[in-house]
Amino acid sequence: MRGDLTTALNPIPLYKPGGGEEKAEIARLSAFAGALAVGDLVKTTLGPKGMDKILQCHMGDGPDAGRLLVTNDGATILSKIGVDNPVAKVLVDISKVQDDEVGDGTTSVVVLASELLRETENLLAQKIHPQTIITGWRKATSEALRVLESIAKNNSSNLEQFRSDLMNIARTTLSSKILQGKKDYFSKLCVDAVLKLNGKTDLQGIQIIKRLGNNMSDSYLEEGFLLEKRIGINMPKRLENARILIANTPMDTDKVKIFGARVRVDTVAKVAELELAEKEKMKDKVNKILQHNCNVFINRQLIYDYPEQLFAEKGVMAIEHADFEGVERLAQVLGGDIVSTFDTPDKVRLGKCDLIEEIIIGEDKLIKFSGVAQGQACTIVLRGATQQILDEAERSIHDVLCVLSQTVKEPRICYGGGAAEMLMATAVSQLAVKTAGKESVAIESFARALRQLPTIIADNAGYDSAELISNLRAAHTSGKSTFGLDMENGRIADMIQLGILESFHLKQQVVRSAAEAAEMVLRVDNIIRAPVRQRERDMRHH
Repeated sequence: MRGDLTTALNPIPLYKPGGGEEKAEIARLSAFAGALAVGDLVKTTLGPKGMDKILQCHMGDGPDAGRLLVTNDGATILSKIGVDNPVAKVLVDISKVQDDEVGDGTTSVVVLASELLRETENLLAQKIHPQTIITGWRKATSEALRVLESIAKNNSSNLEQFRSDLMNIARTTLSSKILQGKKDYFSKLCVDAVLKLNGKTDLQGIQIIKRLGNNMSDSYLEEGFLLEKRIGINMPKRLENARILIANTPMDTDKVKIFGARVRVDTVAKVAELELAEKEKMKDKVNKILQHNCNVFINRQLIYDYPEQLFAEKGVMAIEHADFEGVERLAQVLGGDIVSTFDTPDKVRLGKCDLIEEIIIGEDKLIKFSGVAQGQACTIVLRGATQQILDEAERSIHDVLCVLSQTVKEPRICYGGGAAEMLMATAVSQLAVKTAGKESVAIESFARALRQLPTIIADNAGYDSAELISNLRAAHTSGKSTFGLDMENGRIADMIQLGILESFHLKQQVVRSAAEAAEMVLRVDNIIRAPVRQRERDMRHH
């Protein structure tokens, strides 16, 4: 009897040594703690007055040892830090999806998700079941998106007004970036680049090149495509009406390429015969390339001295060692194929452009392709004092280009400065008043989480958020739905007059992603950890 009682009181081991689980309230507390920590980490970077973070790689022997990163981009910060908490990883993933889908709003989506989970702690303390909370949140999300859609405007039929909207969206996006001091200049630069794509969302046609020196205001938009390579020796440095063959093939077959191969000869004359045979083999390959009727040859791999000499004798411009990303982008822009064999010249599509020339930016020589087949191709050349400034400027420009290209595809716009969030929060609060039962408490918590976004924006600027948000809430309740926060003067103002606009698609994606992520975390009632897999000793050589 005593043995049976002892067995009943002792827990039965279910998992292997090293494994384990957290149940119910402990699991939820662990989940919420990770989410809140991630939200608190990035929320100080939110808004036009947000602060930057320094990310420093550990000192060691790796390629990134001691590397420094200064950024306020939420997706960049979260992708670089190593998180161990499972819920924190969920928030990192939604910021990455937001970055891939829209390009901006990566901090907003993480902060909104973490604020929703912060509200959940109070709801669970009131003994409200997670499924009840989820039902309320779904109703709140639908109402918020309905109101957001009702105020969205589409000016794509009026090209001049649409360009003005794109400029305002670019300025709003750049307001929280390192380029905010020159946002008018860079906004025009980005809008010009995106409009060249003629409605396409593929940004392959827009290349960004960074060069140290001068300052950021010396950055410019270059028509055509720039390749960060040099033209070979004794070859023309300028060529019009170029017919370009793009290849990924070895041009160094003057060496025996079989690993561990040996060639034994009994006289020096036979070594000369071998070298001559290899040269003839390379000459045949060059002749096959020339049969394509090209006057420019660009290779992904190295071009050795002998084939380079043969190309120079025929007046063909040869460019070697173009990196793989550069070659793929170049093939797309020039409208040509990347080839590895040269036996069927009639089936190969050559790239074409009006002019190829060598230009100098700073102290570096680059090759410029003008009048390319894909006429919308262009290059943004960024200048800056330090590598950290250039890297952050590139991230900022990339975010703006992504948002603008998505806005061209989905042209509806809404108001920024916290106006859209407050409008959605007001509508959700009204829904909570009309809803009976415990769901109304969950719906009201969703409205409070939405109001936290403008509150954090005001706090980050050093203003009195309590007064500003109460004034903004009163303005929206009285029907002034276009009012938001003016962070330059520390007051509320009409966003239409200030020109603070944001992409409708961006706001929609933020609300959807944050609500879905918070709902998924709220469903968790058990965290099961697998045991560490033990590495078995290799006994093959013992």
